[in-house]
Amino acid sequence: MKKEAPVKELECVKATLKYVRTSAKKVRDVARLLKGKPALNAVALVKSIRRKSARLIGDLLHSAIANAENNNNLAASKLMVGSVIVEEGPVLKRFIPAARGSAHPIRKRMSHIRLILKNIDKK
Repeated sequence: MKKEAPVKELECVKATLKYVRTSAKKVRDVARLLKGKPALNAVALVKSIRRKSARLIGDLLHSAIANAENNNNLAASKLMVGSVIVEEGPVLKRFIPAARGSAHPIRKRMSHIRLILKNIDKK
């Protein structure tokens, strides 16, 4: 009996951005728009959005595409955004003075962003 060759899984390329000084909720609003889009279309879409989180995700997307081209020898035209995972990072806790000598807390949130690109072969 001949053994069948294992099916080659889709190659995935990952890029991460940690300790981003933006709340995870604001980043998720932009990240939702990118899932399932071709990588080059996602770059164009991110450029048209005028938000800090869009600029950060755009930089991460460029990094992931460069990783795919240089480390895995994949063409940018054959990449698709698999998923964009946004997690909450540490929180800086600060206080602001308030009336009658009291203080109100301020939470300065951070987030971690993981971007996964998948290779799609057009056969």
